Amino acid sequence: MPAALPRRLLGELLGTMLLVTAVVGSGIMATRLSPDDVGLQLLENSTATVFALAVLILILGPVSGAHFNPVVTVAAWWSDRHDPAGLPARDIAPYLAAQTLGAIAGSVLANAMFGVAQGLSATVRDKPQLWLGEVVATAGLVLLVFALVRTGRAALAAPAVGAYIGAAYWFTSSTSFANPAVTVGRAFTDTFAGITPTSVPGYIGAQVLGALIGVGLVAALFPAVRATRDDIDVRAGRPIEELTVGERR
Repeated sequence: MPAALPRRLLGELLGTMLLVTAVVGSGIMATRLSPDDVGLQLLENSTATVFALAVLILILGPVSGAHFNPVVTVAAWWSDRHDPAGLPARDIAPYLAAQTLGAIAGSVLANAMFGVAQGLSATVRDKPQLWLGEVVATAGLVLLVFALVRTGRAALAAPAVGAYIGAAYWFTSSTSFANPAVTVGRAFTDTFAGITPTSVPGYIGAQVLGALIGVGLVAALFPAVRATRDDIDVRAGRPIEELTVGERR
């Protein structure tokens, strides 16, 4: 049997919280260590995020699937809506709530650790080129995750997703938020990683569009869902050995 819903929600809340703590905390540390070099600040911030994300996926994948991202959760449900082992539709709203609350808590925790005053961000990110960056970043993330699942390589999710997000920090204009919950959470810190609340809707809209493009690319490139023999089913956090023979087909 899959993990009970409360345990999966705790996994999503904890994972998203620690992810945002890593993003925000490393951003604060970067500005303190390298106050006059924005490029070095971004390198420090992205490196910490890559490692933290990979580790969190490894730790919490067996519990909740390690989505930490509303667009991944919704895409997982859509991709596996006919699969008995997939994420049930009734779990979507609780997952999204846990991820969003976790993201906010992550910013609050990072602020507290570094002695930063709690409050909303004043960093405006509302240019069209930034929205385009979010479309590209989110489409690529969704394509990556579900390409791995549909080709039986879900065990590579931790290093692959970490590597993609790390690269997207640098090749997208927006530095790759690619996550509506994380975007909301980052509005609660007036630091290097922050985003003003008025900029959040534009980013989330771009992320939703990117997710739709990503799902379309997955359907076009990998139309057949193949059962995986990986230890962890990243779609629903269900150990493959617990699936029945019929469910594995």
